[in-house]
Amino acid sequence: MWKHFITLQWKSFWRSASLTSGLFMKIFMGFWALWLAFMSAVGGVAIFKLIKEHFELDPLETINKFLIYWLAFDLIFRYALQKMPVINIKPLLTLPFHKNKIVSFAFGKTLFSFFNIIHAFFFVPFSITLIRNGYPITNVLLWNLGLIALVYGNNFLNIILNKKDNLIFLIGGILVLLGGLHYFGYFDISVYTGPFFQGLYDTSIITLIPIIILLILIGISFRSFSKDLYLDAGLATKSKDVQTENLDWLNRFGKTATFLKNDIKLIKRNKRARSTVMVSILFLFYGLLFFTGAIETYNGPVWRIFAAIFVTGGFLLSFGQFVPSWDSSYYPLMMSQNIKYKEYLSSKWWLMVIATLLSTVLASGYLYFGWEVYVAILVAAIYNMGVNSHVVLWAGAYVKTPIDLTSNRKAFGDRQAFNAKTLLLSLPKMALPMILYAIGYYAYSPYAGYALVAIAGMAGFALRDKVFDIIENIYKSEKYKTISAYKQKK
Repeated sequence: MWKHFITLQWKSFWRSASLTSGLFMKIFMGFWALWLAFMSAVGGVAIFKLIKEHFELDPLETINKFLIYWLAFDLIFRYALQKMPVINIKPLLTLPFHKNKIVSFAFGKTLFSFFNIIHAFFFVPFSITLIRNGYPITNVLLWNLGLIALVYGNNFLNIILNKKDNLIFLIGGILVLLGGLHYFGYFDISVYTGPFFQGLYDTSIITLIPIIILLILIGISFRSFSKDLYLDAGLATKSKDVQTENLDWLNRFGKTATFLKNDIKLIKRNKRARSTVMVSILFLFYGLLFFTGAIETYNGPVWRIFAAIFVTGGFLLSFGQFVPSWDSSYYPLMMSQNIKYKEYLSSKWWLMVIATLLSTVLASGYLYFGWEVYVAILVAAIYNMGVNSHVVLWAGAYVKTPIDLTSNRKAFGDRQAFNAKTLLLSLPKMALPMILYAIGYYAYSPYAGYALVAIAGMAGFALRDKVFDIIENIYKSEKYKTISAYKQKK
């Protein structure tokens, strides 16, 4: 039976309308997966020496203290990126296949997911280093067995939480709160969780706890998944009543207000759009890797502007890359109406500008690390609004990816979003501000670098109308290709 399912999946891939872009994306993602696996393996070996010699602490006990954060971040990362164990189920329900067989195959695919295997590239080299330094092999193996159960527990917990946005927001909020309390020395949760993870090494009976938890999660997720395998139940298109909202305050934007209102309603009512907002909020914390000096590699001056672009442009980069795909479900109808592209694109631009301004205000907490850090954030915000807002709209003309607004699947991106043109247009988004800052920084001073980046952003504002004319013409030339792509069924 599994052989038959694998054959169907193989045919589905090779007969897909997006075969070329799919192959390119798999090669691209495969390269980065190998790089991440290599860096994890190096880190697994190097961290033992770093903790033991530099910090003069026990490496195993230190790692165990922070495993609670590792697992919590892993769960949130899975929720945002990991695809649910889905195959083309609807046609199979009319064939003589037992539902449990279908669910077993779907779950079996997740066992070999990159999100599960990547942990081994860190913990296996680390465990080998432990054994070579005199740690008992039996205890190390029991510790690894407990960690495997916890990692796969996250895998099945992610399946259970797939349609429960509020819970994952709660978990993320608790993680940020605990991390902040730990960082500033008010409360250290690792004092309470560390002994449990250390117990996986010290006491063999404790290893049974994560294994039992894993079995329970498998049972719950299996039951939940199989319960939805009905055309008139879990797989049916859900509808619900919505309330009208008064957004008259947007009328000051003229004809653009109509599209702005639609976009705001889209974000509030659809799971995929809400996931984009969640991603942009997570980007606000990205600067902590660069501005705190926690990672020595990121202490270089150019990395500061790189981080600031992400901090202020999280929504712009995640939302903008899918314009006009957000409207893919009714794009053909919209194109049959008397709608000016410039008004449509202007609404997206204003939405990204407003979101960038809000991100800049929320990022004011970085003032704690000094005025120069916040100057970098302000300058990056100007560049994002003046240049990157136009670039993402331009690149969007070449992205022909229909979006399922009811699902947060691929919230960070999609294979069809990657092609030669979009990759080329990604250079001005990140490389250009770093180059401009580096020129000013090394030629005169850090503030000269900030000035160059800010001038580029203001030039984008000054040339806005001319740039919009160019983008409008590109959208018109790609119009029928886009409509055709949105009508294709994956």
